[in-house]
Amino acid sequence: MSNTTERLKGGCLCGAVQFVATGQPKAVYWCHCQSCRRHTGAPVAVFALYDLKAYTVTKGEITKFDSTPGQTRRGFCARCGSTLTCESLPGPTETHFHIGAFDQAAQLEPTKKQYFKEERLPWLHIGDAEDTSVH
Repeated sequence: MSNTTERLKGGCLCGAVQFVATGQPKAVYWCHCQSCRRHTGAPVAVFALYDLKAYTVTKGEITKFDSTPGQTRRGFCARCGSTLTCESLPGPTETHFHIGAFDQAAQLEPTKKQYFKEERLPWLHIGDAEDTSVH
């Protein structure tokens, strides 16, 4: 993303929850922790970090669950179960949005920054996988 006034829309699978994030995220990064893997059902999570003031929920409501009470709160759609957010507690000042929740996820390329690398699955090799697509 190059324009700080850019607006990225996103939401859940069923459309019951929608949001708009404005400007560039503070960071786009990988997280390998087991908690994120369990929340997403994926081998690794990728997040775009925004200040609370940089996004608005435009439809519905993000349902929240304290996955690690006093430390981590996770957000999802209560209707379809889509994984949406993660926040640090107490008193979150920023929200980590799962990349897959954005309509234009390709614009949010993660950096090489990785959290909880010690929990990375041993067979996961980011950026060095063979391209098996058919052209």
